[in-house]
Amino acid sequence: MSATAEPDTTDPVLQEVPLGTQWPTIDPFLFCAHHLDHYPEGDGELGPAATFEGRDIGQDFAGIDGWNMYHGDHVPGFPQHPHRGFETVTVVRQGLIDHSDSLGATARFGRGDAQWLTAGKGVVHSEMFPLVDADGPNPLHLFQIWLNLPAADKYVDPYFTMLWAEDIPQLEVVDEAGLTATVTVYAGALAGLEPLAPPPNSWAARPESDLAIWHLELEPGATWTLPAAAGADTIRVLYVYEGDALVEAHPLRADTGAVVRCDEPVRVTGGTEGATEILVLQGRPIGEPVARYGPFVMNTEQEIRQAFDDYQRTQFGGWPWDDDAPHHGPVKGRFAQHADGRVEER
Repeated sequence: MSATAEPDTTDPVLQEVPLGTQWPTIDPFLFCAHHLDHYPEGDGELGPAATFEGRDIGQDFAGIDGWNMYHGDHVPGFPQHPHRGFETVTVVRQGLIDHSDSLGATARFGRGDAQWLTAGKGVVHSEMFPLVDADGPNPLHLFQIWLNLPAADKYVDPYFTMLWAEDIPQLEVVDEAGLTATVTVYAGALAGLEPLAPPPNSWAARPESDLAIWHLELEPGATWTLPAAAGADTIRVLYVYEGDALVEAHPLRADTGAVVRCDEPVRVTGGTEGATEILVLQGRPIGEPVARYGPFVMNTEQEIRQAFDDYQRTQFGGWPWDDDAPHHGPVKGRFAQHADGRVEER
């Protein structure tokens, strides 16, 4: 996805791109992974009550029967793996995630929650998807957004913030036809709503970033107008992943990403067949060189080599858990225990 197209005053959509599992993004975002897994009932031990025949266990991304094990061998998910130099913003629409990390922090979150993790100088974490319901399906729907850090913050201490569903601001707008648009505000002030604070060293914590992460849900035919962005160089992308939409008069089908102009308000209308759901990512570019390899995102190839050397030497503090893929059992509720010992219960 390119940000070089010149604004066209007759069409607010500057560029379209088809969407797959990993969505292309524009600086300051690195990419967005969209996970939608229709897991069956659990087996009582947080794995799927189903055969693994035909699956490449440990590397299962084929979507057999509508779900993946990913790198999990019994519980689906991503056992311990390192990161350096960027942030992950994990927005969970359905299902649960069990988090554990090399700082000794741990959490269970989901069902509308989000976790914002600054990897900074290096952290190892696992993200497992426990199937807690043994009597029915365990759908999982999430976005994991990779957000870059500027060079000045690549080596800050790791830190995570929980954005609990009950606290995340939502804007509900009823249009002239009596139809409702609902915007969930994960980042970026909107119509007088202030978002929960991101981690302190996030690019989003800088006012000049003009960064926003909004989730828009439109009733069939509902209309909502996105406000103009604050910065002339801000870039805004709409990811239409459920239903169809009109951006002014420009039609966008499901599974389409679109760079849209944001120097003036833009009207978005949902399709007539079912609800329309859109993820909105916007921000001012960091504008620095990006060197990336696997779990590390730095500014130079030398820094990437150093990241591998540092991880091999220190393991970013080591893994304090007995299992590479820890989970929190079948009955534990949503909670977070931070590295400083602070506990949040939900």
